Amino acid sequence: MLAFPRAKINLGLNILALRPDGYHAIESVFVPVPLNDALEVIIAPELGTNGLEYTRTGLHVPGSVDTDLCYKAVRLLQRSQDLPGLRMHLHKVIPMGAGLGGGSSDGAHTLKLINNLCQLGMLHQELAGLALELGSDCPFFIEERPCIVRGRGEVLSPVDLDLGGTWIVLVNPGIHVSTADVFRHTTPTGAAWDVEGTLRQADRSTWQKALPNTMGSYVEATHPVVRDMKERLLAAGAYYAAMSGSGSTVFGLFDEEPMLSGLPAQVTSWKLRI
Repeated sequence: MLAFPRAKINLGLNILALRPDGYHAIESVFVPVPLNDALEVIIAPELGTNGLEYTRTGLHVPGSVDTDLCYKAVRLLQRSQDLPGLRMHLHKVIPMGAGLGGGSSDGAHTLKLINNLCQLGMLHQELAGLALELGSDCPFFIEERPCIVRGRGEVLSPVDLDLGGTWIVLVNPGIHVSTADVFRHTTPTGAAWDVEGTLRQADRSTWQKALPNTMGSYVEATHPVVRDMKERLLAAGAYYAAMSGSGSTVFGLFDEEPMLSGLPAQVTSWKLRI
């Protein structure tokens, strides 16, 4: 069984407060975008009960395999039930440490794939609960439609946001940004936004001021190329451009297909239609 875990972008990211449990309270709009990894899981009886053979190709995934969210998702499911032997392969396209949620998407899709493949019968909310154990962004990829996201990332409110036909340019400057480091250097705002009201406005050019990424100031100061890429996207006609998540990927949204050239050699870019 095959799945294509999608990346996400953040329309705004408001770091509200540090919670007593050590996580940060956030406010954002998560939107899935058509930049995909490929994940395949098949039943392999010869591996025995709870056996797992896991391989990866594509972009390098740092760390040992037991920190990989696909691997952790399998072991999480095996915690409450035996599974047949499984062969799993991940082909990595979404860059890691880029603010696009690629690892979280892979982990969440592993849960969904195995639930379907092995006919576990787990309900949506059960999968979302397990996904939260994998990481704060993971429950969104169980939902995988535009959502206003609050709490530490687990409070999802699906929103009627039609970006169909919108062009998106993603620019990754090849910099791995530590999420923990960015959180340490971001001062919580302490004030919620009127996200719903902003999204209801017909003029999407208002998003640029109304939905900033509050983590962006630190990343742009330490990695000026992030600021430069955002400014270049706005100059090319983007009605909204921002860093996604904790970075370092920057994206721009366009009503018409943009023509971009002369990007620095070290960056990787994708031009896609939502």
